[in-house]
Amino acid sequence: QVQLVESGGGSVQAGGSLRLSCTASGYTSLNYCMGWFRQAPGKEREGVASLYTAGDTTYYADSVKGRFTISQDNARHTLYLQMNSLKAEDTAMYYCAAHKSGGSWCSTFPQPYNYWGQGTQVTVSS
Repeated sequence: QVQLVESGGGSVQAGGSLRLSCTASGYTSLNYCMGWFRQAPGKEREGVASLYTAGDTTYYADSVKGRFTISQDNARHTLYLQMNSLKAEDTAMYYCAAHKSGGSWCSTFPQPYNYWGQGTQVTVSS
């Protein structure tokens, strides 16, 4: 059973930066898609970025391209999301998620992901 624990959320002014971390345990192999998702009040959960753990292939939502960077530290079983140039519209609960994958293409839609963390809140004030 894969378990995911997020940390690093907080409050920041627009234009600032935050780095989210997701520590994973219970992996049975290296072939996983891992992703960051967010959900603002009254809105659907949306994908932010995803990464294939066995090859470092990354994918980003258009709204965060050039501002957010997803990365991993395999030795520490940790996924990161570096968020720069934050905007008020980035305010949301951010979730880490994972699913086992047979290929390197990783969706930024929630449906394939069957392991989820509890979330960490990011608040950006303008």
